[in-house]
Amino acid sequence: MKHSVLFALGILVFSCGKKQETSLPTVGPITESVYASGVLKTADQYQAYVTVNGIISQLLVKEGDSVQVGTPLIAITNETQRFAAENANIAANFNDFSANSGKLDEAKLVIESAKNKFRVDSSLYYRQKNLWDQQIGTKVDFELKELAFQTSNSNYLAAIQRYKELKRSLEFSSAQSKKSLQISRNQAQDFILRSKTNGIVYSLLKTIGEIVSPQTPIAVIGNYQDFVLELQVDENDILRVQNGQKVILTLDSYKNQSFEAKVTKISEIMNERSKTFVVEAKFTKAPPKLFPNITFEANILLSKKENALLIPRNYLKQDSIVTLASGEERVVKVGLKDFQKAEILSGLKATEEIVKPK
Repeated sequence: MKHSVLFALGILVFSCGKKQETSLPTVGPITESVYASGVLKTADQYQAYVTVNGIISQLLVKEGDSVQVGTPLIAITNETQRFAAENANIAANFNDFSANSGKLDEAKLVIESAKNKFRVDSSLYYRQKNLWDQQIGTKVDFELKELAFQTSNSNYLAAIQRYKELKRSLEFSSAQSKKSLQISRNQAQDFILRSKTNGIVYSLLKTIGEIVSPQTPIAVIGNYQDFVLELQVDENDILRVQNGQKVILTLDSYKNQSFEAKVTKISEIMNERSKTFVVEAKFTKAPPKLFPNITFEANILLSKKENALLIPRNYLKQDSIVTLASGEERVVKVGLKDFQKAEILSGLKATEEIVKPK
């Protein structure tokens, strides 16, 4: 019994000795910001893709090379495409209109022959008709001359029509084969991957002999003179972010240093997987040397107040209630907040001591 009493007294003494933390409000500056993480990219940075399937036959640039719009990056070979190009060239030569002019000349001779035959048969027909009108000759002779006249006329008209159809067919075949050759040559251009921007080749992702497709990234290219900060902002904060807001950031490559930037662009669509929006910013105070794909952490400054009534943020319960030293709980109106402090707009005086919640 004696030991139980002593143990209880020990607990009481220990409880009384453990004093709750208290704090008085202070007056000072506070800045509210939105946290974001991100990656540094060069302006116009992109991954280059081919538009056709093939095998890399040549690397026309090296990592670190400067390129302009249209600079060839790699060459691709594809045997099927090469054979198709050769076939298109053969077909274009074979169907060329000027190469087939002999067929038209032959058709013209047929027309001329049919025309001459028609003239002779026409003359004989009308001569026989005049005789028959005078009751000279037989009806059989007249009908034979008439039939020959009509046949010659039909053959002459048919020869003219065949010439027109032949000419039309040759013109069509010539134009079609030339268009196929043009398409083949344009496709051949697809087998040379070219830069779409002025900048530098940061990375070549493939080597000679590798098979590539339109789903395969080939190189990373960007503008080495201009960098863009690509921030990921949570959907709960995006409505408070505006163009022109100041950004304070730290880069993993520059320990214990901070740099400044300004928001320049806000994405209009959310990434459904990460539930974030892309926000771009440009440096206003940049480090001396930068590389693409460097990671960083940033705070987008929303607002700032110089002389605010402040309490530690962890002294708030439910973001709106404080506990006074007397034990009274009081609802307060909260203004700006950062990670450590919260501004009190009303409900608490600077002289009133508050207790940290358990």
